[in-house]
Amino acid sequence: MGKQDFNKTLTGLRNLCSKREYCVSDIKEKALKSLEGDGLAAAEVVSALIKEGFLDNLRYGAAYARDKSTLSGWGRVKIRYNLMRKGLKDSEIEYALSQIDGDKAGARLEKLISNRMKILKGDPEWRNKLIRFALGRGYEYDDVSAALKSVQRAHKDE
Repeated sequence: MGKQDFNKTLTGLRNLCSKREYCVSDIKEKALKSLEGDGLAAAEVVSALIKEGFLDNLRYGAAYARDKSTLSGWGRVKIRYNLMRKGLKDSEIEYALSQIDGDKAGARLEKLISNRMKILKGDPEWRNKLIRFALGRGYEYDDVSAALKSVQRAHKDE
């Protein structure tokens, strides 16, 4: 790989990273592809982007966790799993999960369960289906159980 290819890749990835957050593993993959598999050059590109502040796993993880919790309605388990797949360290994942507003996440879970409960009205397996649905969204069983009880109380009062 020539110096020109390296600089072109670095500039392109700077532009990409300036538009949204990326994790180190995603950018390394893009650099490898752009540099035709030159692992050493890709590592240099990633290192330069980290030094320049374009790339930060802590910042990426926090943004990812907030977005997935708020916009996609994912729970902590699913977010943790996906951040692990992205190659973030345990400390980076814990920081990211700490950025989730627990009260808002709980309210979102209750709303998800309430909406799904309306769909499952009359189904003899409604409770198990609701639990599986919420667990599939990445919420922890204790949170699902508490939210389900809260939603049931609210539906009885209606």
